[in-house]
Amino acid sequence: VQLVETGGGLVQAGGSLRLSCAASGGTFSSYGMGWFRQTPGKEREFVAAISYSGGTRYVDPVKGRFTISRDNAKNTLYLQMNSLKPEDTAVYYCAKSTPPWATGILHDYDHWGQGTQVTVSS
Repeated sequence: VQLVETGGGLVQAGGSLRLSCAASGGTFSSYGMGWFRQTPGKEREFVAAISYSGGTRYVDPVKGRFTISRDNAKNTLYLQMNSLKPEDTAVYYCAKSTPPWATGILHDYDHWGQGTQVTVSS
């Protein structure tokens, strides 16, 4: 499974970005998928996950601002990020989970993209 993220960039606080993750080499519709983020010197942290059937899970700081979704016909995962804050600045990674449900556990994920930088200016 190969995962390629796009859509990162520089945005002002309060703005929006949509990240995309194109998957290839597997059966995307059967996978649980997730988004994580990482800043220098810190561990990679869970942001959002979606099950194969569309169930979702979010970390508390992004609830109500971020929306994870998937288009199985396009083999693509999305993360819509609204009301962005400077503390959302990070490299964002998409990942495929071993279980098909929406999991927030880092070690449940077995394939990762290369990451895309999101920078939110104050």
